[in-house]
Amino acid sequence: MYAIGAHHDEIEMKSLYAPIVQVCDAISGARPGARRQVLDSYVQRLKDLEEAAFSFTGVQKAFAIQAGRELRVIVESSKVTDEQAVDLSYNITQKIQTEMTYPGQVKVTVIRETRAVNVAK
Repeated sequence: MYAIGAHHDEIEMKSLYAPIVQVCDAISGARPGARRQVLDSYVQRLKDLEEAAFSFTGVQKAFAIQAGRELRVIVESSKVTDEQAVDLSYNITQKIQTEMTYPGQVKVTVIRETRAVNVAK
């Protein structure tokens, strides 16, 4: 009971649980989405990552995943060759590095898929 009241320094810490609860509260409050303003900037950062990919030709879909630590880019196989996919991945990472601020690193994966489908009757 004292740990809950003490975690915001409202009452004196009388047990070892109080600083543990205080640290847990700080960690929880620092995560993306815990506070409204943090949520807004988090969502904007994900959108910015996706828009960075869409600024290149041949990009069909882009998904910022894993809290913005990874960007998956799906390209149209008819417009982007395998060699261009490699260059595109590099160019997107360069754009992110020069135009955006982000914590840690962002892994960019370009997916180019060719499907051959037939139906046996």
